[in-house]
Amino acid sequence: MKVSRQALWLPIGALAFYAAIKLLQFGGMISKYWQLVLDQGLIMVIGALGLSIIYGFTGQFSLGHAAFYGLGAYTAGALDKLYGQGNPAFFLLSLLAGTLLAGIVAMLIGLPVLRLRSDYLGIATLGFGIIIKVGLDNSNKLIPMLGGATGMSGTPQLAKFDLIFLLTFICIILVRNFIFSTYGRACTSIREDEIAADVMGINTTRYKSMAFILGCSLAGLAGGIYAHRYPFLHPSNFDFLKSFDFLLIVVLGGLGSMTGTIITAIAWVFLLEGLRFVLGQSFIDWRGVIYALILIVTIILRPQGIFGGKELSILVPKLPLKAPGKEQQTYAGPGS
Repeated sequence: MKVSRQALWLPIGALAFYAAIKLLQFGGMISKYWQLVLDQGLIMVIGALGLSIIYGFTGQFSLGHAAFYGLGAYTAGALDKLYGQGNPAFFLLSLLAGTLLAGIVAMLIGLPVLRLRSDYLGIATLGFGIIIKVGLDNSNKLIPMLGGATGMSGTPQLAKFDLIFLLTFICIILVRNFIFSTYGRACTSIREDEIAADVMGINTTRYKSMAFILGCSLAGLAGGIYAHRYPFLHPSNFDFLKSFDFLLIVVLGGLGSMTGTIITAIAWVFLLEGLRFVLGQSFIDWRGVIYALILIVTIILRPQGIFGGKELSILVPKLPLKAPGKEQQTYAGPGS
């Protein structure tokens, strides 16, 4: 089976990025602190790609993404702390468990909630996120190990840069293949005009549920990785403000742009850490104001987002035309 040159550009670019980071590590140019920040940026890429599927490509306005992020984190962290105790095989199983639980809960929640549209869907998912936050605050009453409002510590720290990078790359490939498949095009048609998609015979409920489950599962996976990279979990790490983090990344990067989501997720994490240095502890108090200002300025100057739905060519698969004698053409992305 012949592989096109374009199909190799994405793994080549990933390997180049990985090699550059390893060289910087060996040269002592990246401290342990900034390595943690980079790892968090990659984790945010996975979670933000999940919301990009839900909102950016399917048009379902969700404000409860952090709830699934927290479900994945607490599930994977608690299982590995209780049973794994540093076993690499069980670590992977705990990640799978966190991903599956987030997907199952998304399916149960999505069946009634996805019948709503626009602002009503956002309010419903926001309410679910608050329920999960309150549940985590009081989780120690059912499972003392979870710590409740005091948080949970002691999760084996097995997620290092190499593994996080590999999982991020796999998720990017997964999301890309989904978006440029017939399923992804159906989701994009729902985003553009749900009524028209329904009239054309697309089962909108099925595809909205599919996108919601896949997106929330990615959030659960990101949470599971987070639990194995940072030794302390607290319910405040998964409140509605964290959902706004994911939402801002998707909106600022550009709705319907994987490239925008990936680059903005990493840049956003580094921006927040930079603000901590500049503003210190006062950053926490002013965080909501800073979020709002960044969003307002971006919407005024570039309402379509930084990338405006465009993709880097390495993220766009080349699709051959069936007609003989024609050259291959590149699919320019949703809405082209």
